[in-house]
Amino acid sequence: MSVDAVGTVRRGRGARKATRQTRDITMLPALKCKLPLTEPMSPEQVEKIDAASMDILENVGVVFRDPIALEDWTRAGAKVVGETVYLDRAMVLELIATIPETFTYHARNPANNLPFGADHSIFVPMTGAPYLRDLDDLRRNPTLDDLANFHKLSHMLPAMHSSAHHIVEPYDHPISQRHLRITYSSMKHSDKTFMGMTTSPKNAEDVLDMAAILFGEEFLETHPVITGNCNGNSPLVWDETMLGAMRAFCRRNQPVLCSPFVLGGANTPASTPATVAQLNAEALSALAYTQVIRKGCPAIYGHYLSTVSMKSGAPMAGTPEISLMNFMIGQMARHYGVPWRTSNTLGGAKTFDAQAGYESAMTLNAVMMAGANYIWHSAGWNEAGMHCSTAKFIVDAEMCAMAYRMAQGINWDDFDDAIAAVPDVGPGGHYLGHPHTLEHFQKAFFMPEMFDNNSIEQWQAEGAIEITERALIQARAMLNEYEEPKLDEGVNEALLDYIARREREIPAADALNQEH
Repeated sequence: MSVDAVGTVRRGRGARKATRQTRDITMLPALKCKLPLTEPMSPEQVEKIDAASMDILENVGVVFRDPIALEDWTRAGAKVVGETVYLDRAMVLELIATIPETFTYHARNPANNLPFGADHSIFVPMTGAPYLRDLDDLRRNPTLDDLANFHKLSHMLPAMHSSAHHIVEPYDHPISQRHLRITYSSMKHSDKTFMGMTTSPKNAEDVLDMAAILFGEEFLETHPVITGNCNGNSPLVWDETMLGAMRAFCRRNQPVLCSPFVLGGANTPASTPATVAQLNAEALSALAYTQVIRKGCPAIYGHYLSTVSMKSGAPMAGTPEISLMNFMIGQMARHYGVPWRTSNTLGGAKTFDAQAGYESAMTLNAVMMAGANYIWHSAGWNEAGMHCSTAKFIVDAEMCAMAYRMAQGINWDDFDDAIAAVPDVGPGGHYLGHPHTLEHFQKAFFMPEMFDNNSIEQWQAEGAIEITERALIQARAMLNEYEEPKLDEGVNEALLDYIARREREIPAADALNQEH
């Protein structure tokens, strides 16, 4: 047996049939990027975007459809007319200056703590899929057991730094109570950091109460452990649901992603730089509001990027403009000194086909060169987010591991020893048996498990298995090998008691028949 660069054991066919196997599932540390970032804007162009965004905030304004937020902004000294808030650029800059540029995510297993921000990045699986492609590659409605499987895979895949939350929607549980079971599944099946539901302010409070049971209320006051996401309604609107959830997270000092939802050409101008200027204004307005809620609380410049097909109106993934916008947003976030989030490995294909792979690879490479910190939707996303593919989940995670290796930059540690092998071998020889090769071959070059590089004869002899089936075989093997990182018995009992109490309090009648 040998171990590859992502910590998974490579085996022969016979060994793969074993019911219990040894697999190194040690999580990769937070990525510290050592590559030069792609920054297509000049300093003057950065200032141009900033000026345009500030002009929008001062003269067009942002609608906050929430009476509490309007009262907060009035007390903070902003101009408020009806539901529209006009933000002075000096006030915005003063507020966002109090957002921490870096912090550490704390997991229930301290070995999985993660430095975050500046040049540190983390990969987070996709969330929110109303369908899945399962272990047989069938598209269907997910269940709580399906969600648990994705949380288990997230726990076992070294390049995934989080178990996220509702990777898929569990349709076998009432909508009004799902957030409780989703959060418990994130906590139970993995000891990595995770995300918290923001589907309503009260749901967010429930999630944070559960986090307090897991970590302790005082711990939450000083340690980021969970991430919330609040989507804006582009153009230039934040609604009561998202703002209420934002307040819940900020008041407990937990990070929140401030994420305008961009459909380029539909809810933004049909222009890449103008889209970024509007998005930047929207993100800044929310980032500033987090500091009105609680000065110094962690917050992350967020977005979801898509361009719209002018032929069909459908959102597209992997387009050149999405890459350009990621580069530009990275520059803007660094200009303001705040960490930022992006989306990764997005596919619009209906199956795990070449389109899905090309779209995902296009976005992944741009994200790495843009310097994003919170790299969300890093595994499984396909069909514009309508389903999470089990096969793609596995392959995407390996792609993230490959990108991780690339972003670590060039390893010069053994250069002198390696170059000394050249005269040993000389013209016409080979390095396969050289002592340097024997010592370093396991880690010198990344060896993917999901990509077949054998001859066609060997591939045919082994069953002519294509990548989707290879990935599903891998997923089944991993789930068979999974060992639960047990919760403390007292904590587990307290979590289950909390869930039982809240499920008694939250109406569930007809909830299974509601649309989500």
